[in-house]
Amino acid sequence: MSLPLSAITTLAWRNLWRNHRRTLIILAAIVIGVWAMIFMNAMMRGMIDGMVDTGITMLPGHAQVHHRDYLDDPSVVNSIAALSPAAQQALENPDIEAWSARVRVPAIISSERDNRGVILLGVDPAQELGVGFDSTDLLSGRFLESVDDTGLVVGASLLEKLETVSGRRVVLMSQDPDNEVAERGFRIVGVYEADTDAQEERFVYAGRAVVQAMLKMGPEVSEIAIVGNGYRDLGAWLPELRAALTADYQVKDWRELDGYLEMAVNIQDGFVVILAVIIFVVLSFGLVNTMVMAVFERIREIGLMLALGMRPATILSQILLEGLILLSIGLLLGNGLAVLSILPLQSGIDLSGIADAAEMAGMATTLYPVLHINDMLLSSVVVLVLGLLSTLLPAWRASRFDPITALNKN
Repeated sequence: MSLPLSAITTLAWRNLWRNHRRTLIILAAIVIGVWAMIFMNAMMRGMIDGMVDTGITMLPGHAQVHHRDYLDDPSVVNSIAALSPAAQQALENPDIEAWSARVRVPAIISSERDNRGVILLGVDPAQELGVGFDSTDLLSGRFLESVDDTGLVVGASLLEKLETVSGRRVVLMSQDPDNEVAERGFRIVGVYEADTDAQEERFVYAGRAVVQAMLKMGPEVSEIAIVGNGYRDLGAWLPELRAALTADYQVKDWRELDGYLEMAVNIQDGFVVILAVIIFVVLSFGLVNTMVMAVFERIREIGLMLALGMRPATILSQILLEGLILLSIGLLLGNGLAVLSILPLQSGIDLSGIADAAEMAGMATTLYPVLHINDMLLSSVVVLVLGLLSTLLPAWRASRFDPITALNKN
């Protein structure tokens, strides 16, 4: 004897709520488990995205073009003279949002009280604002106005270390192509803040033409920093640019330039799956126990249905359907709770209380949780698959009962 699906569904629903307390407990566990998976993944994605954004800002860009020897020896000798027409055309790809040709050299900055090692950046202000610098980060003064601007923009932490103030003059020293000391006085015209003190202490900005003249390097630049549509998808323009470059130059994406960031993203992607499996494996024990007890309480009833001619496959389907209904309700409530708890936090979570620890991890002091539909789908699939596997054992055992033995159970 077989029953239509509607009848099996009705029986499964009624049997599921025979013991309201037990069903509600395991349902609450599923809801909390699903919520925890999605919530933790959103926090983890926010943390990793913050680390990557901070790292890309410090690089800056999703990719950079250099002379083939520059990364091994970042001196003015290994500079970019001119790109081929094909490479210049590749930089106009619509998937490239902005790019900046920059001079980037190690330097010493000296004030009247102290000196520090820094990275001197000679930039075109219009290009730099599209790649790495944010004008809203200026605490005082102004940003550079042109490639010929003789002013200097420094970080707030560096200004404090140098024990000087905005408007004062400082001296920058580096090496020219002849390995001679090149130096020039600059007046500090702007002070910026960054996500980390290390970034503020490391980079100083000057007009590109002024730095080129100071270092006697002509129109050459050290690097071209490029920003695409997103840090995960560079396939639309990076291969084209690589193919267009001559053998003297190379382009590396952010993964190649910063192995730590690549490792963090890979760990995060694996963490999503591992967390989902671990949480629901633990919940599976509770689900198995619930379904076993539900079957144990209905042994005589199941034996009677088998004696009346109900097929074992129908018994199996009914109990699996009970588990599916329970899992579906848990998924619906868990996903809804996760959305309701994450959306209010997407405006940012202040981490200033642990600013030092956040900086050590390469994070900003504000965490922005990221709710991905893929994480919700992955969590749902893991819950359904492991949940149904957990329900399969008690369902299979129930379908294999001997009717006479089951009817004689007390």
